[in-house]
Amino acid sequence: KKATVTKEERRAQIDGRHKYLISRLADGIDLSEQQVEEAIISDDKFQLIEQFFVPSGLKKLLFFYQDILQQKSNASLRSDASTNSLPQKKLFITMGSTENFTGICAFFLRTSDKVITASNVSQEVNFGMFDCPNGNTLRGLEFFLSQIMIPALKSQQNWGAVKEGLKNSQIQDFLYAADKFVGTLSSSRQNIEDKIQLTKVDIDIYVSNLQNPSDYITAG
Repeated sequence: KKATVTKEERRAQIDGRHKYLISRLADGIDLSEQQVEEAIISDDKFQLIEQFFVPSGLKKLLFFYQDILQQKSNASLRSDASTNSLPQKKLFITMGSTENFTGICAFFLRTSDKVITASNVSQEVNFGMFDCPNGNTLRGLEFFLSQIMIPALKSQQNWGAVKEGLKNSQIQDFLYAADKFVGTLSSSRQNIEDKIQLTKVDIDIYVSNLQNPSDYITAG
C-alpha cells in the first residue's frame, strides 16, 4: 500500500519537464510513454530527476535499459535456485557507477546552471543514447561518436563567437582530434576483441616430482 501511495504521489508531481524526458526516452528506446512513466515513478532513484531540474543541479541524468534478473512467480518456482530468476528488460535511473552496464544508456545533459522549467527544458537539456550490446562499451561509444556526434559537428554551421565556423583552424584541429580519437578507440576495440585467451594450466603436476635433470627435460 505504501508503494502504491508513493507512486501516485510521484505521478501527481509529473509536469511538462518530466513529460519531455518521458517522450524522449519513449522515442529512443521504443517503449510507450505510459511504460516509461510507470518505470520512472516506480524507481527508488526518482528524486534524482528533481535534483537534475534545480538551479546548479546534477549535470547529467542517466537511464539504463537492459536485462536484469527477475524472480519468477511463486507458482513457477523450482527447487533449483539457479532457475528461479529470468532475464527481463527494465528501464531504470542510475548514477552510472553502481550497476553493470550491458544494454542501452540514455542520457540527459544540462547546458547551463539555470533552473529547468517546462518552457526551457527543450533548450537547456540535451538528450543522447548509446547502445552497448553485451556490455561492449567501446563499440557503443565508437558508434555514437563516429555515426552521430562527429557528423553532427561537421554539418554544424553556427559555432557561436567563431564567425568563420568550420573554416576556423581551431575548429578544424578539434574535428581532426575527434576523428583521431575515434580511430584510436576503434583500434583498441579491435585489439581487445581479437585477443587470444590462454588456457590456465596447473603446473604443479609437472614440477612437484622433479628429481633429476632428465625429469626437467621431460617436464619442458
